[in-house]
Amino acid sequence: MTVRVGVITFPGSLDDGDARRAVRLAGAEPVALWHGSHDLEGVDALVLPGGFSYGDYLRAGAIAALAPIMSEVKDAAAKGMPILGICNGFQMLVEAHLLPGGLIRNAHQQFIRRDQRLVVENADTAWTSEFRRGQEIVIPLKNADGGYIASDETLARIQGENLIAFRYAGVNPNGSMDDIAGLTNEHGNVVGLMPHPEHAIEPGFGPDTSAAMRSGVDGLQFFTAAVSAVVHSAA
Repeated sequence: MTVRVGVITFPGSLDDGDARRAVRLAGAEPVALWHGSHDLEGVDALVLPGGFSYGDYLRAGAIAALAPIMSEVKDAAAKGMPILGICNGFQMLVEAHLLPGGLIRNAHQQFIRRDQRLVVENADTAWTSEFRRGQEIVIPLKNADGGYIASDETLARIQGENLIAFRYAGVNPNGSMDDIAGLTNEHGNVVGLMPHPEHAIEPGFGPDTSAAMRSGVDGLQFFTAAVSAVVHSAA
């Protein structure tokens, strides 16, 4: 079967093209979707890409969470469709209450750009099943509003229910509570993270020098895992 993965473009999306390329390299068909539409065009999975939707006014992802297409995204999430939110997309998922907690300005008030080591904490989701728990991967990170926060009650719940998908390793780059870099919902179909797996999908992609972010392929497994999840659910 041909797996179709929708990538939603919002005003200010920057990485939607990169996400579609990742989908294509994972063996699926990327489908460009528009924030103002109510039609998911029959896709099997969704990606909410990185960028600065609506200029990050109010809070990052807050306006995008109210976009027309998000009502369909919420319905799809409830029905078990694999949905990945990357950076600004993660912020949208949190603002739409599809994932718990919140994201605020980085602790040092600066934009971050670095290759980031992550530890996989949950390998039982639609997007992480090709990793193993405890595996360390390297994914590029670039954000200004990546500090994860939650109430004590919420933090205890996500820890107890194994909803932490990724933690920062080596350094906490933005002051996130409990080193949280990404989350999953309780069903494992919705995953959000601040680092950008779509920028680590093929060797030699991007600069590879001591002065710049290195290339890598750790991000491709996010997309191939989702493709496999769709195929297995249809079998």
